[in-house]
Amino acid sequence: MKSWIAASLLAVTSAWIATPAHAALKEGDTAPDFRLQASQAGKPFNYAIKDALKKGPVVVYFYPSAFTSGCNIQAHLFAQNVEKFAAAGATIVGVSLDSIARLNEFSADPQYCAGKIPVASDADGKVARAFELPINEIPAGRKDTRGVEIDHARTDRTTFIVTPDGRIAATVGGVTPDVNVLKALEIVQGLGSKARKS
Repeated sequence: MKSWIAASLLAVTSAWIATPAHAALKEGDTAPDFRLQASQAGKPFNYAIKDALKKGPVVVYFYPSAFTSGCNIQAHLFAQNVEKFAAAGATIVGVSLDSIARLNEFSADPQYCAGKIPVASDADGKVARAFELPINEIPAGRKDTRGVEIDHARTDRTTFIVTPDGRIAATVGGVTPDVNVLKALEIVQGLGSKARKS
């Protein structure tokens, strides 16, 4: 596991910020203000990005569906590194088109979110569209890693780092789930070091 993470870290360089092929919001754009029902450790609550930004930068990561292979890896790595994000002053929220019922299970699962990060339900895709992400239907009969049918649409795996002034500092997309997390961590750590220097 350690060698796999080390190899991923080597693949992530400060010069490389992969961006999605679609026209997602980018660095310098104003991030949409949103409120969504979210879940952490299996408990639903109302999440507001405006409140989270009062504490520091927010990593908003959109992912296709809970309990699918890439999203499982991504959630696990965000949960595993949550203290490092916190040390850089940042909080994390995952957003998908999953129902809150699915997210209650996903947020509590010790293999994935492990109760450490909130995941929010954007069931109608309104927030994803506000970030200019496309919404795609999942073919009927597609099942998750538990064998449960996926009954919602999906959006592309894309992470936005939003600064306390409501601006997007960086957009990360078009990379593997592990690199997505590691790149987001590198960016927020860079924001923290800039803040200390100023």
